[in-house]
Amino acid sequence: MITIQKKRFGLLGKNISYSFSRGYFKEKFESGNYEGCSYENFDIPEITEFPSIIENNHSGLRGINVTIPYKEVVIQYMDKLSKKAALIGAVNTIKITKNGKLKGYNTDYYGFKKSLQPLLQPHHKKALILGTGGASKGVAFALEELGIEYTFVSRGNKENTIDYSQINEETFNQYHIIINSTPVGTSPDIDASPAIPYDYFTDKHIAYDLIYNPAETKFLQNAKAKGAKIKNGLRMLELQAEKSWEIWNK
Repeated sequence: MITIQKKRFGLLGKNISYSFSRGYFKEKFESGNYEGCSYENFDIPEITEFPSIIENNHSGLRGINVTIPYKEVVIQYMDKLSKKAALIGAVNTIKITKNGKLKGYNTDYYGFKKSLQPLLQPHHKKALILGTGGASKGVAFALEELGIEYTFVSRGNKENTIDYSQINEETFNQYHIIINSTPVGTSPDIDASPAIPYDYFTDKHIAYDLIYNPAETKFLQNAKAKGAKIKNGLRMLELQAEKSWEIWNK
């Protein structure tokens, strides 16, 4: 039996009752006999409430995962950032040191990179990233490490992005990886999907959705119908969770 006494972990986010992390770590602790470990949700309406979580839970709290919508704004509360989290500009893993300091990491990029790699073929040279939130930043960093060019797609006029209305057949001829990093299509809103022309997907394309619930979003269904390889975000979440665990306990 592995005995780790009084170690508490949790997930920071907003409206996260559905969350993957709590169930994943609960099962991990039970099946692995990690005695004394617990995992809970810290569901807050505003990031300004984050300091009170740290203040009120200092006993045994060792690590926190961060999800939508706080991956970027939580950085202001970190005492230190890992080099990669600083480069990415988003934090999804926080380690609480023995002296109470907070260090921010990004394990999203690792989970995405490792889960995408098995699908890649030589022609997969360019990717479209739908969305520009915190999750998209980890995706972009992973693509850089893989040597894949990328372009962000946004609804607004943001720098270094294109608008959804600009995506056409020629876009699909150039970009053979399409990644949904938005929450559009997440349960219970399962009939929603990003506004792109799905008819241009082919068997040369990869459609990757960071969403894992439902397992096959409308985005993935539409791409699959045109022959594209599809992947949801479950494996990415498992990989980033294990990387978080490694960080918390090293």
